[in-house]
Formats: sequence, structure tokens, C-alpha cells
Amino acid sequence: MALENDTRAPDFDLANQFGERIRLSQFRGKKAVALVFFPLAFSGTCTSELCALEENLNLFKDNDVELLGISVDSKSALRSWAEVQGYDFTLLADFWPHGAVAKEYGVFLEGKGFANRATFLIDIDGIIRESFITAPGEARSIEAYRAALDEMRSVSV
Repeated sequence: MALENDTRAPDFDLANQFGERIRLSQFRGKKAVALVFFPLAFSGTCTSELCALEENLNLFKDNDVELLGISVDSKSALRSWAEVQGYDFTLLADFWPHGAVAKEYGVFLEGKGFANRATFLIDIDGIIRESFITAPGEARSIEAYRAALDEMRSVSV
């Protein structure tokens, strides 16, 4: 079961596509975070989803939200994929222990070995304010991100 809104987002420490260590807590007190779980790099739906995020990066930047994509892929696979697609945001490798962060957030699909498509918007204080999960195989829309960012902004005011 996925974590609920208005709960503290579990901290984690994962390698990004360049091998740098990223902790969720490094953003606390500084910036809100959009944590975007996706199943697998190089797959069709994930590629189209993340390309849409890349095309709409200003949606996150204008709201002072750090965009973090996360999957069970290795950092090397994520780096190759980001270079091929031209992604200009951070991708995190929940590679080992396999899917540990996705499990902590309640979005790991045991029978498939990867995370569901799940998004958690985490405010500057580290609290999950908005979240949405799509059915397996169903892409998230940019409109869903806009609505969730609008809702998070209205709660913060």
C-alpha cells in the first residue's frame, strides 16, 4: 500500500545517473521534491512519460520543485538512457537492495520486480502533500502533475 498524503516522506540515499549520492533530506528546508517512480528505463511508456516531463521542466522549476525520477535500473543504464533522450533532471538508481526505496514508499510490484508508476509531491518540510498512481501500463499526464502542484501550492499558502 502506497504511503498516504500528509505523512513524512522516508529519507533515502541513492546514486544518481552520474554515481553521485543523493539524499532526499538534502532538499528539506530548501526545496519541494517531485519523486517520480517509473518501471524501467528504455521502455516505451516510461520514455514517453519522462520525455513529457523534460518538455515541461519549467512546470517544476517555476514552482521551485526538484524533479527526481527513480527506478530499479542501474546508474549506468539510467545515464545511457538520459543521454540518449536528453533528460536534464536527476534519475536515481533504486538498484540495490533491489527496489528498497520503492518498497518503503509502498509502490514496488513484487511479481514484476519493479516500481509502479507513482508520483509523490513532497513539500519543503519533507511531508508528502500530493500523490498519484496510475494503473499498470497507464502513463501519467502532465495535467495530473499540474493539478497536484496547484494543490500542493494551495496547501502551502
